[in-house]
Amino acid sequence: MNDILSQTENIIKGLHQDSMMLELEEKYRCIEGKKGDDEQEEEEDEEEIEGEVERVFSNHYVDMGKIDTVGFDYDYTLVTYTSQLLELIYSMALQRLVQNLQYPPSMLHPDSNMTFDPHFSIRGLAVDRETGWICHLSYTHKVAVAFEGRKRVSRERLEGEYRGKRSLRPSERRQRLKPLNDLFSMAECCLIADVIQFFTDHNIPFCPRNAVVDILSAIGDTHVSGDFHRLVASDPAKYFEPRPHLEGVLRGLSSGGKRLILVSNSPFWYVDAGMRHVIGNDWKDVWEAVIVSAGKPRFYTDDARPFRLVDEDTGQISFEKITRLEPGKVYAEGCLKELTKCINWTHSPPPSPPQLDYITTTTNNSALPTTQTTELSSPMSLTSSNVLYIGDSLFADLVDAKRDFGWTTAAVVPEVSSEITLQRRGEFTNSQHIIDLLLDTLRRIQIEMGNGVRTPDDIRVMDGLERMVSLWREEQNALLGNPFGSIFRAQYQPSLFAHSLRRYCDLYMSNVSDLRHYSPQHRFYPDDARLLSHETEKVDSECWDFDEII
Repeated sequence: MNDILSQTENIIKGLHQDSMMLELEEKYRCIEGKKGDDEQEEEEDEEEIEGEVERVFSNHYVDMGKIDTVGFDYDYTLVTYTSQLLELIYSMALQRLVQNLQYPPSMLHPDSNMTFDPHFSIRGLAVDRETGWICHLSYTHKVAVAFEGRKRVSRERLEGEYRGKRSLRPSERRQRLKPLNDLFSMAECCLIADVIQFFTDHNIPFCPRNAVVDILSAIGDTHVSGDFHRLVASDPAKYFEPRPHLEGVLRGLSSGGKRLILVSNSPFWYVDAGMRHVIGNDWKDVWEAVIVSAGKPRFYTDDARPFRLVDEDTGQISFEKITRLEPGKVYAEGCLKELTKCINWTHSPPPSPPQLDYITTTTNNSALPTTQTTELSSPMSLTSSNVLYIGDSLFADLVDAKRDFGWTTAAVVPEVSSEITLQRRGEFTNSQHIIDLLLDTLRRIQIEMGNGVRTPDDIRVMDGLERMVSLWREEQNALLGNPFGSIFRAQYQPSLFAHSLRRYCDLYMSNVSDLRHYSPQHRFYPDDARLLSHETEKVDSECWDFDEII
């Protein structure tokens, strides 16, 4: 039996190597063949990949023609940052730990290697306050992978800590797990792991909860103090990425009849520095309202927090009562309820054609629109699907907007572009073919085994094939370049981040600039609105003929 499994593994490795050799030979023929034709084909391939990367993806049906108001977050939405920003946040927080909280000064020494590592952390993780572990959770809240410092936690320790199920009760999750969901949190995640690894390597006794509290406090103080904001604003070319298409997207939406609102937690002088850099001095012309220091998610939940006018020259806020938000001016604080009063928030979508909602059919993979009566929101209503809000942080920007107010939501997820590019690589597609083949084999041999009790040899065969699946999945994860794997998958199950993205976001894209490819009246259709296994038609692996291999 072991010989059979070993032969099977060798056959699969041989298939993988042969497939990679064929791909290399094809590339070589392209280089040696007709240059003109090949260059044209290469350009077409690049355009195809770019079209996939710059696509807006839909979880639900969205008719942009019915959207009359589009709100934007600022950080990692309107502006994006170079990796140097996370390096700066990490460094400033580490200095606070040493200078303010008496952490070992040797942490600041170059030999300590305490620097931000962009290849360690991803978004969508959580830190366990009790253990200091950085955890990647599946959509069922199961801890799929965890790291203590820079070392992976064993399965035995995971099961011991989380009662065998590798998950916590909801009440425990709220107390113990701190989500690390936005792009800023990648510096937070890396610093927690590095501090714990430093303590472990130097045999320094420590309480994980205290360490986590200290680090979260240092990161928070770095944000609140405005220290890194001032450094970034003083050198925008170093920290802000170019945004050549942003102005065109905003003006296209505005000319298409959309009212644009900017809502940021950052102070005005910081927002102004970034927007001037990526658009120009007249960046405020396109906005119906500019709101800074909003304090989201409090901006959504508070119902009596007034707006305050910001002096654009001095940054000072006035004390006068604000009853109307005027285009071209800047306002601070406030709340959503006040916003509806101050900009005459009314929604009057056309009475026809009727609104479309979705039902799924069992005959194909599409979701078909059905007719429903359109409900018009009253002037003071906070609830309207005619508002689209775009942001990068699921829980600070989008969950409350969707759950409490029924807004249409769109997430900016830059990881989409990198994963699409990866999925086009030969190493990834070949490993996926092998995984599909192995899983198909497992299904088929169980049919052959029947419904009786399995023999020891049967169990060994299935265990061996499952081990091969795990190894090839690890091979795929290694291509992603970080120890946690994909932001969208936790140990090969949908991650909690992916589950939340599907649940709370109608649309998602890698960059706001991707909207330039779509009309202001574009209608987005989900590729497949079905969720359960029996609803999707399973096809056999197409990479190799199973019967020929056997």
